[in-house]
Amino acid sequence: MLTEKKFLPISRRDMKERGWDECDFVIVTGDSYIDHHSFGTAIISRVLEAHGYKVGIIPQPDWNNIYDFQRLGRPKYAFLVNAGNMDSMVNHYTVAKKLREKDMYSPDGKMGLRPDRATIVYCNKIREAYKDIDIVIGGVEASLRRFAHYDYWENKVRKSMLVDSTADLLIYGMGEKPIVEVAESLKNGVRAKDITYVRGTCYLTESLDDIHEGYIEVPSYKEVVSDKIKYAKASKIEYEEQDSVRGKIIVQKHGNKYMVQNIPQPPLNREELDAVYDLPYMKTYHPSYESKGGVPAIEEVQFSTVSSRGCFGDCKFCAITLHQGRVVQSRSKESILKEVEQITKLKDFKGYIHDVGGPTANFRQPACSKQLAFGACKGKECLSPSVCKNMDVDHSEYLDLLRSIRKVPGVKKAFVRSGLRYDYIMADKDDTFFKELVEHHVSGQLKVAPEHVSAEVLKYMGKPSGDTYDKFVAKFEKITKKLGKKQYIVPYLMSSHPGSTLECAIELAEYLRDINYHPEQVQDFYPTPGTPSTTIYYTGIDPITMKEVYVPKTKHEKSMQRALLQYRNPKYYNLVYEALTEAGRTDLIGDGPKCLIRDKFDSNNKYSQKSLAKRKNNSNNDVRNKSKNLQENNKKTKGRNLESGKSSKSKGLDSGRSKKKNTLKSNNKLRRSR
Repeated sequence: MLTEKKFLPISRRDMKERGWDECDFVIVTGDSYIDHHSFGTAIISRVLEAHGYKVGIIPQPDWNNIYDFQRLGRPKYAFLVNAGNMDSMVNHYTVAKKLREKDMYSPDGKMGLRPDRATIVYCNKIREAYKDIDIVIGGVEASLRRFAHYDYWENKVRKSMLVDSTADLLIYGMGEKPIVEVAESLKNGVRAKDITYVRGTCYLTESLDDIHEGYIEVPSYKEVVSDKIKYAKASKIEYEEQDSVRGKIIVQKHGNKYMVQNIPQPPLNREELDAVYDLPYMKTYHPSYESKGGVPAIEEVQFSTVSSRGCFGDCKFCAITLHQGRVVQSRSKESILKEVEQITKLKDFKGYIHDVGGPTANFRQPACSKQLAFGACKGKECLSPSVCKNMDVDHSEYLDLLRSIRKVPGVKKAFVRSGLRYDYIMADKDDTFFKELVEHHVSGQLKVAPEHVSAEVLKYMGKPSGDTYDKFVAKFEKITKKLGKKQYIVPYLMSSHPGSTLECAIELAEYLRDINYHPEQVQDFYPTPGTPSTTIYYTGIDPITMKEVYVPKTKHEKSMQRALLQYRNPKYYNLVYEALTEAGRTDLIGDGPKCLIRDKFDSNNKYSQKSLAKRKNNSNNDVRNKSKNLQENNKKTKGRNLESGKSSKSKGLDSGRSKKKNTLKSNNKLRRSR
């Protein structure tokens, strides 16, 4: 293995210092260059370096010309393109489609350093600079857009990103294994478009004759664009076949070509995962960003360690299943402790490990022994609507890891800030982990994600029942009290998820009233590419059951549902009032103990009194304005009469009568307005 403990080249000067005339691979990314294993560019570049390849990186190139894309010259084998750690559209826009204020993956959080649909834009510029070069795309954006998909920002179905980008090959999911196989093929003279045999990749072909394994053809791009039922059917197959053991090749026609998704790569075993995380990452951003204010994204991960990958929780609004899979993989204790020891030696380390986790912190092994042999169960969930009877519920390994980290010299505290599955904790008959979690690993607040309380909404989310959450909270509070600590649970809540009616939102608001919790932040459902929840949002059909589902879509209804979760906030009063009235729940308006808001015309309601005072003030202003206009009109009329003094007396009398008549009319209107 050829590895060096320094940043990889981002300029010709860096290449020259290494004695390179050319790079084997050039990675173009929408993020700043952060050499930390929480960033895909860092992992792929270090994996390739470890296999003897020369890798250069072009972070956030100027896409208005081709010169930045030529910065490192033409690579020997291929350009590798990703949009960054997030889909570029999610990175740029809020769920309300408003431009975000900050890009956490850019220097000093500056916006505008990557284009919308960055993968497509970068590929087009590379084609402009080097027409016949091989291009391989990957990362979250390409991975979750590998099939024809609904695009929330354009409100339409777009083609596979492999088609739109004009790239030759797409690597989906976690790319450590496929990138090495692809690199070896390119090294042996195979063009990227002809690499049709690597698992975890997608390619384009004009004929299906060369596919020798069994495959499933889903409705074509043309069909899913015009037929939402077919879109839902395609989504169901695409989701259910994402399994490395039982999954099949999936084919989707785009025009005169077929987009072929090969079977997913098998999960990395512990030794392989350790090797990836033991690579010589610099654990920070490139020094060229220091003068620009650094890169904010490093702050969340610099003093944290990744324990695991994958998640069998399978929430339907989450991208993890499509990107990392349902089979949990974990690093060895030795690998993690080695990293923790390295973290304690970092310049700004203050003794606190910010997180020991992954997609779900307390998952360290597959859900059951069957998963590795037979794959994740098709059409069944491990935790929803309840914990599967075959689930291997065991926190002992994770607990041992946390205990060992606590003993590392220099570590004062090791927190768990990644998501915890509270239903998995409650299913554990041994309370030892729960007790030690509360005693040693909570930094004042423990964040968990019940998301909602309505059974109907939770069903479509793939989340456990509200009762399970209540029992978890009660147990947490009991342990906390016994320890004499002041610690609190902060629940993540989501509004307007498919299936959520106004009644469902009101049910959640009543729950928040009953537990006396006032959320400062609420996440409105964000239809990101590829998830089952996004399919429901677009089609109104649950792809799992193929039944119709209610979807709150209008901006106004979504605003009402969100406002209900923050009903105590005065600025949402009118929205909450409207929502309760529309839902026929005026029983929740008034001064009773169960009411969410006071009545608009209640003299004790300071918010409605402000509104009434404002309306009264506006009314008085209207009266004054009308009176002022009347006086001005009278003056103008009088002026005109004086100027026409030589007119006949009869004309003057007529004018006077007219003026008197108009004045009487105006005064009558004025009295009525008062």
